[in-house]
Amino acid sequence: MNRRDALKLASVAIALPATRLAWASENYLVLDPAQKGDDPSKIEVIEFFHYGCPHCRDFDPLVTAWKKKLPADVVFRPVPAVWNNAQLGGLARLYYAAEITGERDKLQSAIFAAVQDEKRPLFNEEQVREWVTGKVADPAKFIETYKSFGVGSQVQRADQLARAMKIQGVPSMVIDGRFVTSASMSGSHENTLKVADELIARVRKERAGK
Repeated sequence: MNRRDALKLASVAIALPATRLAWASENYLVLDPAQKGDDPSKIEVIEFFHYGCPHCRDFDPLVTAWKKKLPADVVFRPVPAVWNNAQLGGLARLYYAAEITGERDKLQSAIFAAVQDEKRPLFNEEQVREWVTGKVADPAKFIETYKSFGVGSQVQRADQLARAMKIQGVPSMVIDGRFVTSASMSGSHENTLKVADELIARVRKERAGK
């Protein structure tokens, strides 16, 4: 799903940074300048997604199985796309609350289903409180986390990352802050993961000076 479709119900003006994208192959793009990861000792892989995207829902079980096999020098990080939109920001806040409280794996499929199948709005505290009750062990703790400054900061950071990395569609993967790939480039979700593996191997060789 591209950014225009995701934001079709909102008019959003975003000042995009000077980051450029250039084709390096038919399967991926190169970010210029590259974006630094949180841990320079690791090869960081970021998946940008959002819960309203059916392609992200299809990709989720594939990337979940894939990440379990990643070597120790690779760190995987899902990042919800926000694009300066309040509704997507609410879904991002829900994601980070689930992640911090340890409920992400339990709730992930249910959130996709609630948003896409039930057309349920989960964009604010009241809506999330009603939905999450009965689904997690401690709803009060979940909502406290949802409202927290820390979660708000992560949502802001997610929006900044998507802008810096010029993400215009989801699901997209960014490898080492340098390479961007997606099914629209690689041809399929499965191929996206293959391209990601190849780029991880490339980064590893470059870091080893080979």
